[in-house]
Amino acid sequence: MDKARRDRDAEGRARNARPRDGLGRPLPHGAPGVERQPEGVVRTPGQTLVEAQRLLDAGMPFHAHEVFEDAWKSGPEEERELWRGLAQLAVGLTHAARGNTTGGARLLLRGADRIAGGPAPYAIDVPGLSRWARELAGRLSGPVDPAAEAPRLVGRRG
Repeated sequence: MDKARRDRDAEGRARNARPRDGLGRPLPHGAPGVERQPEGVVRTPGQTLVEAQRLLDAGMPFHAHEVFEDAWKSGPEEERELWRGLAQLAVGLTHAARGNTTGGARLLLRGADRIAGGPAPYAIDVPGLSRWARELAGRLSGPVDPAAEAPRLVGRRG
């Protein structure tokens, strides 16, 4: 059996090296894509929020999810569920933008449940984000514009 070679990272782990579009979908090898977020970056919570908000505002929730994923993997244990929930919100918005309304709604609700009632450090608007996610999940009927739907992570959404 002739198996195709898999893309590998420097440590030999399987990694898809195909370029990706702004919503994280793989493109053909050689196609121009959007630069991916580096993995395993340790940021302060403030840096995480600024970078994730920049990506959300740019209509790149998939990339914001990767920033939140780094925070949940490197942050203190007591904050992991918060960062994981924020990552789920970003992935939910990603699926909604791709037109996967069922998956998007499920992830938005799962993320809202994960962050609801938990800590709200760093001025993260946990109640506002939970409301945003539930409202968006309830009205999904087709692809959404991720930049237009981007939530405010800190403070109140105006």
